Amino acid sequence: MTAAAETMSRSVQFVSPMPGLAPYTAFTIEQLDGAAGLFALRAVDADVRLFLWDPLSADYPYSPDIPADVLADIGAPDQGAAGVFVVANPSAEGVHVNLRAPIVIHDESGRAVQVILDDQAHPIRALLGS
Repeated sequence: MTAAAETMSRSVQFVSPMPGLAPYTAFTIEQLDGAAGLFALRAVDADVRLFLWDPLSADYPYSPDIPADVLADIGAPDQGAAGVFVVANPSAEGVHVNLRAPIVIHDESGRAVQVILDDQAHPIRALLGS
């Protein structure tokens, strides 16, 4: 079960700022009504918002290997204890997701990190539905 399936709204604390979003580390994540698997990630102290998508919500074939040291950073004993989300960017063409830099959130603590994967098989900009 993913964090998305269990979470409607909760606090998220990044262990370090996401690239391009320094100095913000405190966020809330809230499921958006009427959009299965889509969430808004909002900074607590700023007008900063990202859309996150839970690929498992649509049986999307995405299961990156999250390095053990990354899981340790957020206190997750294994990958099953964390939700994996991707940043979603709506455009005129549709919704693009960044599969190279997933956001991993520990289900219990809400500690999070954005991982930059070395695996070139995961594109930075993938159009959903294509």
